[in-house]
Amino acid sequence: MKALKIVVIGGVAAGASFAARARRLDEAAHITVIERGPDVSFANCGLPYHIGGEIPARDVLAVQTPASLKALLNLNVRTMSEATVIDRSGKRVLVSDLASGQSEWLHYDKLMLAPGAAPVVPSLPGIEDARIFTLRNLVDMDRIAAASESGMRAVVVGGGFIGLEMAEQLYRKGLSVEVVQVKPQVLPQLDSEIARMLENELLHNDIALRLGDQIVRFEGKGEALHCHLATGGVLEADFVVMSIGVRPESGLALDAGLTLGERGHIVVNDFMQTSDFDIYAAGDAVETSERVLGGRTSVPLGGPANRQGRVAADHIFLKERARPYPGSVGTAIVRVFEMAAGITGWCEDRLKQAGRSYGTVTVNDYQHATYFPGAKPLTLKILWDADTGVLLGAQAVGYEGVDKRLDVLATAITARMKVEDLCHLELAYAPPFGSAKDIVNLAGFAATNVIDGLVDNVEELPTEKNVQIVDVRGRAVSDASPVPGAVNIPFPTLRDNLDKLDRERPVVTVCALGKTSYFASRVLAQSGFDVKSLAGGARVNINPRNPKKM
Repeated sequence: MKALKIVVIGGVAAGASFAARARRLDEAAHITVIERGPDVSFANCGLPYHIGGEIPARDVLAVQTPASLKALLNLNVRTMSEATVIDRSGKRVLVSDLASGQSEWLHYDKLMLAPGAAPVVPSLPGIEDARIFTLRNLVDMDRIAAASESGMRAVVVGGGFIGLEMAEQLYRKGLSVEVVQVKPQVLPQLDSEIARMLENELLHNDIALRLGDQIVRFEGKGEALHCHLATGGVLEADFVVMSIGVRPESGLALDAGLTLGERGHIVVNDFMQTSDFDIYAAGDAVETSERVLGGRTSVPLGGPANRQGRVAADHIFLKERARPYPGSVGTAIVRVFEMAAGITGWCEDRLKQAGRSYGTVTVNDYQHATYFPGAKPLTLKILWDADTGVLLGAQAVGYEGVDKRLDVLATAITARMKVEDLCHLELAYAPPFGSAKDIVNLAGFAATNVIDGLVDNVEELPTEKNVQIVDVRGRAVSDASPVPGAVNIPFPTLRDNLDKLDRERPVVTVCALGKTSYFASRVLAQSGFDVKSLAGGARVNINPRNPKKM
């Protein structure tokens, strides 16, 4: 049988994963990897952490080199080479050597497109200033590391995952940092009340936040770079890191006549085939099926990219035994100083935009038993389909244990579990690790209470004067942190003080974490009151941005 000629365009997560799997499945195949940059198969998720010094050794980020890939996998890796034309009818790719300028045609039987995504750089006056950086590869990392020194002023444009990682690492290196974010919150992938806790952590660590604003032009003024804001202010910086998102590198596919999605991603089927079945695509440049509600999505993360590359190789060599890519859920997490936050599945804003009917609860607890030393607060929000009860999404924020809960809930979403199934998940428990009733179980309990009509939650305090707001926290806590417009009736005394409330007016109960206000709402509901409970409690919903630690 004739040995297959395989050309791979892009040598990072998806391309390298595809090439490695292809070699394990066929020792005879001729596999050539084309990489435009000087490095191949590097850990791009670790780039910010080397800049900040948390990963001190640069070499550990260069996972493989052309020489090591040749020795280990017998791959022909060409760095500093760019694929410029795909001739589909001739099944060949024109490759240019960026050092010599010479070009040659490479023939293929199967072609893999893994070009990734490039940072978005807006067309703004002054954007070409050499002190403005983006972060995509090791070369970018080296430039930022060399340009940043303790005592400098840095502006990070963009408050997404990479922007916040950069802000943290630059601060760690001794720089003063300001984050400019066009949305009114950081991490717009999360719902605002979850993101707000992360904002407080940033402020507590002296990261300045410019939310709901954007830079409209840059101007060099001597040694300083002036960043002019849409609101009229000016930020002075020694350098700027742009981190406002990525766009798929799909120009080569477009020129070849391959089908692209609405946002420019390469459309692939469940086996990662493009509209030309001899051309596969994977990674940040592709659009795949969405696993939770159907439809199409793009998830520019290393995990999906690696798995997609494997699926494509299996389809070429295992044929009918190959398993399809099931679609992406969208699970992501970020650490910002002592706190972490993350999401899996759909957030509330996306569900609203999609016109989906859903339910949601927010619960607070600790990452392990409170009587074991070191218990730290943890907040969890889940969302489910209002008609079926099937889990649609989850978000978590806290100081420890965020990743564990997100992983559990990502698995539950993948299994299409209902929220009632969360009540009886048997999760690992010993006092140093969790609680007998884990916060995932508590979220299931809270959701089933809503479904069963035992509680009616509100997500923010009402402004109507007719509504009675009852703070059921202890007197000292209420006095120290009063709830605007509330009357304080500590829960242990509530049954003896029902006469202080007007039975003809609605009531909203409030506590610190949401649990006691639920208890209070049950007492009041069974006493004839029209009552609702503030979901998530004061910690989540009455938490103005401030530099104090929660």
